[in-house]
Amino acid sequence: MILTLAVSGYRSLRDLVLPLDRITLVTGANGSGKSSLYRSIRLLAEVAQGQAIASLAAEGGLQSTLWAGPEAFSRRMKSGEVPVQGTVRKNVVSLKLGFADEDYGYAIDLGLPADAGRSLFSMDPEIKAEALWAGEALSRSNEIAGRNGPTAKVLNSQGQRIPVYQNLARFDSMMTHAADPKDGLELLVMRERMRAWRFYDHLRTDRDAPARFPRIGTRTPVLSADGGDLAAALQTILEIGDEVALGEAIDDAFPGASINVTVNEGYFELFMTQRGLLRPLRSSELSDGTLRYLLLTAALLSPRPAPLIVLNEPETSLHPDLLEPLARLIARAAEKTQVIVVSHAHDLVGTLAKLSGCVRYELRKELGETVVDAEELPRWNWPKR
Repeated sequence: MILTLAVSGYRSLRDLVLPLDRITLVTGANGSGKSSLYRSIRLLAEVAQGQAIASLAAEGGLQSTLWAGPEAFSRRMKSGEVPVQGTVRKNVVSLKLGFADEDYGYAIDLGLPADAGRSLFSMDPEIKAEALWAGEALSRSNEIAGRNGPTAKVLNSQGQRIPVYQNLARFDSMMTHAADPKDGLELLVMRERMRAWRFYDHLRTDRDAPARFPRIGTRTPVLSADGGDLAAALQTILEIGDEVALGEAIDDAFPGASINVTVNEGYFELFMTQRGLLRPLRSSELSDGTLRYLLLTAALLSPRPAPLIVLNEPETSLHPDLLEPLARLIARAAEKTQVIVVSHAHDLVGTLAKLSGCVRYELRKELGETVVDAEELPRWNWPKR
């Protein structure tokens, strides 16, 4: 389970360190930074996929994603005595992401390229530093692997830090290139954990949504990000997952309803039988809210539980009556999976907040910066360049 999440210099997240729990709820007004927090977690996961640089480029490059305010706020700026204005920068420009779980911690520092203006790729950020450590906070004594510039070192069995790469490309992470069963086992373990994180924010329910049409199916223990393999995912739960939990989740939201999947020449199609109707409805006939609930059910009852699932505004298209069943579904999933929920829905957040092992954060903006009140901030150190 992830214990601490840290973000620095990403959009409105100037310097944020949050303790997480089995269920972490993130809420707040529009523009408070919820989407930025969600995207920062996703960007961290993309480091393990080797896609972080491309993802930042798609957002407009590092310059577009960096904190746009001053490096620090003076006391007089905060009180309104003087206007907010830039000051002489003391530290380098950087975007930093990190987390610590029960075993290890990892952090990455991305900065501006040294050859800015001399290459057609000068908008690409560079990886300046990385660190993997044992325990909750980085220190010199517990660092297992580290990267500064082009050099990556790992701690060997004799307690020596040996270089495993001395010319690592500025756009390559040690997560993807130095993870090795022999010399970088901890890196390999952490990389695979991060690759197993799941994000659901684009579960389409519109008229042309992939989930509405028959589709070639194979065993699908993990629902795809767009939900196009919904029928196969639900059938997989029925065959090798928790069939009872699936039936209870559907009956909880739609009393007396049930689902079944048919196969025609390899194409899987979902049908739903509802009380009072003389025939089952195809997925193409279901309402947006009904289809979204089924998509979330398939995601949360996966026969292959993820170490982390992040849901971004799962309440979209749902009738208020479905929020409590959804909360119960999330609570059931949290028995095996850590869940982060970013939501506007007060009923959903309120129901989940009553559960043990749940922490709630309400984001707000102060002088353009996302801030949050936390009872006790965990200790955190960033790797040095």
